Amino acid sequence: MNLYDNDALRWKHYTGSDKFDYPIDYWSALLNARADGHVDLLYRWEPNSYCHFHRHSADTTSLVLEGELHVIDVDPETGAELSSRIRKVGDYAHKGPGDVHMERGGPEGALVLFSLYAPDGLLAETLTKDGSVLSQSTTEPILAKINARAR
Repeated sequence: MNLYDNDALRWKHYTGSDKFDYPIDYWSALLNARADGHVDLLYRWEPNSYCHFHRHSADTTSLVLEGELHVIDVDPETGAELSSRIRKVGDYAHKGPGDVHMERGGPEGALVLFSLYAPDGLLAETLTKDGSVLSQSTTEPILAKINARAR
């Protein structure tokens, strides 16, 4: 599969609302998902735009393919910024469950490959500024879509 030139990818667009005071504008495309909890996704950030504030509930590896990904790690107890970094093309990272952070695309945006392993099915939680859970992402609807397409 060519990740750069693939008209078969189905991109889902996410934007902000009045619940958020930062610009949210990003896309995701499912590459693969298996019942054992392995999920591979592409995420694309628009320039200088964020994804939702979140906590990973799965083991997560990522590789920056285009642009820059700006990451701000947040203390889940206090909400205080712990660190920030700019991940550039070729940067690879692995984080275990519980990683709380904000991400945004750089001036040119970003394209990042993510591989998650969630044996319990829980991938991530979208959070409010105070750390309350707004929603959960699980493998269940992803696998249901794949199974529906296979029929």
